[in-house]
Amino acid sequence: MHNPIKIGVVGCGYWGPNLIRNFRALQDCKLKVMCDLSEDRLKHLGALYPEVEQIRDFNYVLTGADVDGVVIATAVRLHYPMASSAAQCEELVQIARKNGLILMIGHTFFYSPAVRKIKEIVDKGDVGEIRYISARRLNLGLFQKDINVAWDLAPHDISIIQYIMGEAPVTINCRGSAHITPGIEDVTTMCLSYDKQRTAIIHSSWLDPRKVREMTIVGSKRMIVYDDVAPQEKIRVFDSRVERPPHYDTFAEFHYAYHYGDVYAPYIKQEEPLKIECQHFLDCIRDGMPVQEHGLCDWSAAEKHQHGTGCWRL
Repeated sequence: MHNPIKIGVVGCGYWGPNLIRNFRALQDCKLKVMCDLSEDRLKHLGALYPEVEQIRDFNYVLTGADVDGVVIATAVRLHYPMASSAAQCEELVQIARKNGLILMIGHTFFYSPAVRKIKEIVDKGDVGEIRYISARRLNLGLFQKDINVAWDLAPHDISIIQYIMGEAPVTINCRGSAHITPGIEDVTTMCLSYDKQRTAIIHSSWLDPRKVREMTIVGSKRMIVYDDVAPQEKIRVFDSRVERPPHYDTFAEFHYAYHYGDVYAPYIKQEEPLKIECQHFLDCIRDGMPVQEHGLCDWSAAEKHQHGTGCWRL
């Protein structure tokens, strides 16, 4: 029986309470301290979790709280969001390596059962060759003051697309408009191009009347629609495609072949992605390196030596 991993959570505003709830629920974790500058937020969470120490001093969490890991959930302006530049990424990696610590990024959708199922379907070749991916992440607000909508919403879609594609894009282009706050774009369109004429288009907006979390993966054999807002059937696979005739003698003989087949929704086990992510962080701390159970990390001993003990996703 392992001793529980002692965790401190810094930031009790928007996302912090979700992290606090999940870490507290894990059997091999002891949520020891939660930190925030707001006394009201600490008082509120303290009423829910009275056994967890409440503190306003961030330095105490690092030096006096006797924790094994610290989770940062504060506003972007207060930390490197892993990150606004390659230099910031490198600095964080070097700090982790120097101190023999785990550095992990919270790309929660890596741990989504729906996204994992999409990856499984794609890797099996059921959709054929990916032609393009289209993602829409829209809602009315929440307006941020220190980052634009691309930094706020697009990283989720970028992480999913990179996971599905399994490779880096060749070119990236992003354009946006600032309608509400000067200098902070609230609507952006991003285009990522890959080898073999494959593309990914990401539309992000804080100015849409509906909450949309949708991604379409178009393949040469089938197509997948992923709707994260849907309460059930988050993934639907369409047996639809269009084919160009391989041989024809005249233009009159040229006809595209449109195929319309069945639509099915694969079974997806219901698990909270954030809970799986929190557990993975604990496993990384305990084992001293990324673990393989979730299929996210599979480093050889040589790679472990090369990367130190950092668990990061760029």
